[in-house]
Amino acid sequence: MIVTRFAPSPTGYLHIGGLRTALYSYLWARRNNGEFRLRIEDTDTQRNNEAAMDAILKAFDWVGLNYDGVVEYQSKRLDIYKKYINQLLDEGKAYNCYMSKEELDALRETQIANKQTPKYDETWRPEDGKVLPPIPEGVEPVVRIKSPNDGVITFIDGVKSIMNFNYSEVDDFVIARSNGMPTYNFVVTVDDALMGMTDVIRGDDHLTNTSKQIVIYEALGFNIPKFFHVPMINNPQGKKLSKRDGALDVMDYKEKGYLPEALLNFLVRLGWSNGDQEIFSKDEMLELFNTENINKSASSYNEEKLLWLNSHYIKNVSNERLAKELEYFDCHLAGHDKKEMILDLSKERAQTLLELKDAIEKILNPPSEYEAKGSKKFVKEDTPKILKYYLNTLEDSKENLHLACDYEIVTKPFIEEFELKFTQLFQPIRIALTGGTQAPSVYDIMAILGFDEVKTRINRALEVNFNKE
Repeated sequence: MIVTRFAPSPTGYLHIGGLRTALYSYLWARRNNGEFRLRIEDTDTQRNNEAAMDAILKAFDWVGLNYDGVVEYQSKRLDIYKKYINQLLDEGKAYNCYMSKEELDALRETQIANKQTPKYDETWRPEDGKVLPPIPEGVEPVVRIKSPNDGVITFIDGVKSIMNFNYSEVDDFVIARSNGMPTYNFVVTVDDALMGMTDVIRGDDHLTNTSKQIVIYEALGFNIPKFFHVPMINNPQGKKLSKRDGALDVMDYKEKGYLPEALLNFLVRLGWSNGDQEIFSKDEMLELFNTENINKSASSYNEEKLLWLNSHYIKNVSNERLAKELEYFDCHLAGHDKKEMILDLSKERAQTLLELKDAIEKILNPPSEYEAKGSKKFVKEDTPKILKYYLNTLEDSKENLHLACDYEIVTKPFIEEFELKFTQLFQPIRIALTGGTQAPSVYDIMAILGFDEVKTRINRALEVNFNKE
């Protein structure tokens, strides 16, 4: 059975690169009828952020990545790690190192000066016939693992194919600090082994950790999982993604008005493909996702594509769903008798829920001001007279004005009778009803507002904005 996991550190909020890793791990487990687990790597007590921890769980809930079992917290597993550290010490596979920070810094400076790769020099590594230095007073030791000095670490990466590291490149790294706290690579290895991980999908910034973790797997006699190191997400210029480029907290995307389906669709394509297909429902992702199709090269963040996808989903989810999503932004349509008409009209141009809210409010709320540029361009000397005649024409037929087509039936003869161009009538009306010139179809807006509100708004515009007399 395939078992995968996502294991974030709560030292910062969950960003989209992390969410992509979680998504790939989730899809691979679910597609294979396996398990997807969530583990919080919170042993770094000085850097942990409780708000960030909550945000990770909220993000998972928002995008709908359900996990199996309970959330595991490393901070609650310290006794387990200490057990295995002691096991390695007892078996002679790890040892106490009393080298001080000052000595380590001096060693590093000397190695750099000699153009050598900085590496622990094994001063405290016990060997047959080797005499260790006297244990200094007042120094709490760290625990280092005895890494083999000869041979090659070889593993097959699911993305990068065969990977080789010389054991000589892996020094006797620290697995427990002087305060007894285990280090990252040690706890990750122990947890992945005890939680039965078969496949570890993560960013390729972890590639250098893999050789160290394999040393720990081998020392403890654990089965080594299959690794998939996914290339990073870059900005459009090919550099590391920053907040300015889009490396935001996942929940920031909710605040900006993105739908979770759009974000997941966007992320699944940032490093994976299925031919030329761009739109993927969650069911399609689960059916089609295969680690063999993970790209070997880095992907570029493209905000325009994300907006395009979000626009697609806004147009295609149900109006009931949109109305519910809009409530988060204090836009309430549940009780409106023309909810369907409002949403059908407004969602055609909206790229985000915030834009959708803005479009709806421009229709439902009377304008508090009028676009000066549009008024100057489209409101002429005869505009007030034309609008007054037009209101009289509508009033004569108001009992029959319900749908957009009803307004169209009345309006077309009026335009022909007065020999008007469409912009001569519709742009002033659009400004009167919404305050601007970029609103949707005038017929649709009037059908939503109803004749009485249309009359009120046009008269108000005639009074404060259109009167050229």
